[in-house]
Amino acid sequence: MPERRHIFLHGLSLTFRRFPALLWTYAFNLGLALLFSIPFHKQVSALLTHSLASQRLSSAFDLGTLGETYKHLYEGPTGSAGASFGHASIPLFFLIYFLLVPGTLFVYQTDARARLSTLLHQGLLHFWRFIRITLIALIVCGLILGLLSFLQGKWDDYVDEHIVGRNGFFLTVAADVLLFLVASILRLYFDLVEVYTVQLGLHLRPTLFGKEPKPDRRVRRTLLPAWRTLRAHFSQLWPIFLFLTILGIAAVVLTARLSMHMLAQPRVWPTFLLAQFGLFLMLFTRFWQRGVETSLALQHPIAEATLPPILPVAGVVNRIDPLYPSRYTPPPPPIPEPISNPEPAPPSLDEPDPGVFHHDPTKPPQ
Repeated sequence: MPERRHIFLHGLSLTFRRFPALLWTYAFNLGLALLFSIPFHKQVSALLTHSLASQRLSSAFDLGTLGETYKHLYEGPTGSAGASFGHASIPLFFLIYFLLVPGTLFVYQTDARARLSTLLHQGLLHFWRFIRITLIALIVCGLILGLLSFLQGKWDDYVDEHIVGRNGFFLTVAADVLLFLVASILRLYFDLVEVYTVQLGLHLRPTLFGKEPKPDRRVRRTLLPAWRTLRAHFSQLWPIFLFLTILGIAAVVLTARLSMHMLAQPRVWPTFLLAQFGLFLMLFTRFWQRGVETSLALQHPIAEATLPPILPVAGVVNRIDPLYPSRYTPPPPPIPEPISNPEPAPPSLDEPDPGVFHHDPTKPPQ
């Protein structure tokens, strides 16, 4: 029976114990941001280098000038070259997501260290499973949130026609908050699906005809357990998820506001560090959410009835390597017990018993 722990604190402990996973994710995201900011910098430089209007951006911060710059951004000598780089950043971001997130969930659930090789190896093993989860999530969220967005538009039209002033504003905001809460529940559910998918991959799927068992890659086997866990612990898990989400957004908003007040400074690196600190805090809260979800999944694993049994192969049950699930090592063969001698050992005597053995060499044989 898993040890009962407070998921909020245990999730924070998992995040700190696997801190290199957070650092690697931040490093890759920062590298992508720097890589795809190069064409944007070239476009802005080509547009503003010989313009007197650029002084209103370098010496102060004029929103009107910034908007006009963005409007004519793709009219410079570089054309739309930056747009192609920007569009290419999206698939690269998702590629890194599909590689690092499964590895992070794996090291959260096992004793493996959060090395980059381990994260990437587990990401490759779970790559297509997370692709399937993403496709299912897009379909479900598209149907539910699409319908709610349609109803929200109708509600906003009704409020604009019949209610004005502060009451109309609050009613519109209430509809937005409701849509956000529903989206958070869907995000939480599919987070649990991802956690249980990695957990299920640590078990072997039974095979027939003496074939070697393989890790269970069936995503559909995790949909119902994730729903049961969410429903049973909703009042405990959802408030923590919302709190960490709001905490991460607040960190970004606060650091962005401070950065806006520092835009006219002669040195830009304090603004850069402050903005990156806010982004790092938001990423940390996201990993904290993953730790909380993993802690709950470890305390309430997939029921034994839903797990595939491990079939014996040639009289020996194979074991799965927790670090490399694709490798299997059979346990050592049992040592046979020694067979005891059915007959008792003869007694050892120093010399013959004279009362039993009578032999007189002087007498002739009879």
